[in-house]
Amino acid sequence: MNFSQLMTQLKQHKQDAVYLILGDQSYLSDQIKQAFTSLIPDEQRAMNIGVYDMEETPVSSAVEDAISVPFFGEQRLVMINRPYFLTGLRVKSKVEHHVDDFLEYLKHPESSTIMVIFAPYDKLDSRKKITKSLKKIATTVEIGKLRESEIKSTVKQRIAAEGYAIDEDALERMMQLTAGQLTSMMNDLPKLFLYNKDGKQITLSSVNGLVSPSIEQSVFDLVNSVLKKNAKESMDIYRNLVLENEAPIGINAVLIQQFRLLLQVMILQKHGYSQGNLAASLKVHPYRVKLALQTIRHFDYKQLRDAYLGLVETEREMKSSNRSPELLFELFLLKFMRPDVA
Repeated sequence: MNFSQLMTQLKQHKQDAVYLILGDQSYLSDQIKQAFTSLIPDEQRAMNIGVYDMEETPVSSAVEDAISVPFFGEQRLVMINRPYFLTGLRVKSKVEHHVDDFLEYLKHPESSTIMVIFAPYDKLDSRKKITKSLKKIATTVEIGKLRESEIKSTVKQRIAAEGYAIDEDALERMMQLTAGQLTSMMNDLPKLFLYNKDGKQITLSSVNGLVSPSIEQSVFDLVNSVLKKNAKESMDIYRNLVLENEAPIGINAVLIQQFRLLLQVMILQKHGYSQGNLAASLKVHPYRVKLALQTIRHFDYKQLRDAYLGLVETEREMKSSNRSPELLFELFLLKFMRPDVA
């Protein structure tokens, strides 16, 4: 089930006993929480809605709440956040989870309770008994892997609901600046509404002026600048990232990830992978794959490989020497941009 299908189901007041909301999309998660909350009458919410963070509270507490009879009402809502025990992640938490209690509950969910589990992760550990049991009983809603068309449609719906419209080139630029992150786009809309309140039309110029580029987009610009061997532009982008409190070693790490992605996309595309297959196989945002495909058209394998290996060596020196990270990045640029480097 996807987000739209879930919203339709809830509007029809057809609820299942257990839901698993899978994926890290804060905006959609908030919309889903509001939709489930609205199922409980205002005057009953204080006593019949429980919210539990699994990094702070044992799952047994949520289960105890779920098996309780609704207080002067017909339904109880139990929302569970960050259930890291469904994954292979190691989380620093002193909470001890007795998942056997949860397993027992899943065998016989309480008919008067709606349990909603928000798992903001790319994937769960399907080898675990608790994960297998949950997937069998729960209605799973995927919100993390949205296609570009779905992101644009969701943004347009929100804009239209506010009585505004957006130019197509402005929407495409928003996608670019935010690296296709739906939550970031939604967070920027209030500024755009205010700026364009007279004409009710969101323009490209307002997007360029008000939407700040994400670190992913800034790094993408830096990657292109490095590959084009534009030293001044590369250093300007790099210094702006440092001024925005991005750690040099962190910038270098993201650059390495981006060049690794470009190499992977180039190799897999030559083996016949489509854009959709690439995103699924590499487990990255589809919009990042789209940008990568656009980039690799203009460069060859050797250029990407040389940049990648140069950045790996720069990272090693950043961790092992006392030289300035900025100087090391400059040295990388000088070496990569030598005329004899094809």
